[in-house]
Amino acid sequence: MLVPLWAWAAVLGVILLMLAIDLFAHRRAQVIGVREAAVWSAVWLALGLGFGAVVWWAWGAEFAGQYFAGYVIEKSLAVDNVFVFAIIFGYFAVPREYQHRVLFYGVLGALVFRAVFIAAGSVLIASFAWVLYVFGAFLVVTGIRMALHRNDTMDPERSVVLRLFRRLVPVTDTYHGARFLVRQSGRWVATPLLAVLVLVEVTDVVFAVDSIPAIFAVTQQPFLVFTSNAFAILGLRAMYFLLADLMHRFVYLKLGLALVLVWVGVKMLLLELYKIPTGISLAVVATVLATAVTASWLRTRTANATSDTTG
Repeated sequence: MLVPLWAWAAVLGVILLMLAIDLFAHRRAQVIGVREAAVWSAVWLALGLGFGAVVWWAWGAEFAGQYFAGYVIEKSLAVDNVFVFAIIFGYFAVPREYQHRVLFYGVLGALVFRAVFIAAGSVLIASFAWVLYVFGAFLVVTGIRMALHRNDTMDPERSVVLRLFRRLVPVTDTYHGARFLVRQSGRWVATPLLAVLVLVEVTDVVFAVDSIPAIFAVTQQPFLVFTSNAFAILGLRAMYFLLADLMHRFVYLKLGLALVLVWVGVKMLLLELYKIPTGISLAVVATVLATAVTASWLRTRTANATSDTTG
């Protein structure tokens, strides 16, 4: 797959333009409602799918399939980020009107870190082909651990990063609007909002350790790995505001994500024996996720109906 420099530049230009539009649209601190989040989610989804159509037109169905497979995997794993973001925001009691600002810079940092990870991964794979098997084994182990600990929740108070941040950086006790830093007694100090941003960034780096190898399982093309990752991540903010209040309904989603990681890990381990077609891989991922979501909604709907009847 030959990708000219102008194609990379065009993609980066589109990403920066959309980020600028998003920042301008939310330049004032405001609460993002479900309707607005749904509209923005539709915009980001259309952008991601539209780019897949461009890949199909320019490089053919096989590479388009690889892009869509990576996009679906990253988009689904991003839902797990939403779980964690909701816990972090709840722990710090972040006012809803400031949450978009944190997520905007969080996504911006995520794009930079993931670009670095993708570049490093591409160099490693090009230099040492056996790294793919390391990635595959890592994904299988990660998927199994996720399944076994799917009911565990993150406790920000136990975070080593948060404790280290509080030890090294003076932090105010109260929020100062949407500011990350304020000047007090002649020195700059952090607000709790900066602590939240640091925790969000570190959390996303941890998630990237899982998601980047997972996408390398379906394509080793750096352009497709980056673009599928980027266009999925761009919609993370809108996804959070759309799904944050519904997280309790996705009771089987983490198990579904665990099965996806195991599947792509096994696919990577079998590369020398049998290369599973991209279409089959994408179909398996979509089926597992659809089953997990459907089962979750049926389970929670039944539980809600039972509680309403007994109440």
